[in-house]
Amino acid sequence: MTWAVLVPIILVSLLKIVVTCMPTGTVNWLIRKFETHSRLDVKEVTVTIGDNRLEDEEKLQIINQFNEGIFIKKHYIHPGNEQLFIQPEISGIPIVIEFLQGDETVFVYSYNDRIDVVKQRRKKVIAYSLISDSLQSSSLAMRAS
Repeated sequence: MTWAVLVPIILVSLLKIVVTCMPTGTVNWLIRKFETHSRLDVKEVTVTIGDNRLEDEEKLQIINQFNEGIFIKKHYIHPGNEQLFIQPEISGIPIVIEFLQGDETVFVYSYNDRIDVVKQRRKKVIAYSLISDSLQSSSLAMRAS
């Protein structure tokens, strides 16, 4: 009878120790895996505005301003309404960020009060808003609007 109580207590205690004492690398990997607004690396993406592909300083400027953006809220997308977020009617030309490795594309729409970001990976679409004063007032973002 005591073994039936003692073994589950030991197992639960070991599980608690493993979960609460994870290495920093593992915790960071888990956070990156589930974060909505992930940081972009200049070497891993291409940036285009309309038909113009940005290079060097312009690309670095857009990526840095995007990375500095502050997440506001995530938008729920009803199934079947994905195209309304990917190509909104009232926006200008988006900044399109494509990943070299993988099937992910990020559309960035700049407004006066916010930045709308739409991530498309295969058939999954995620939309959210963020604030980035430097990206909202950037001449490159204004050129896209």
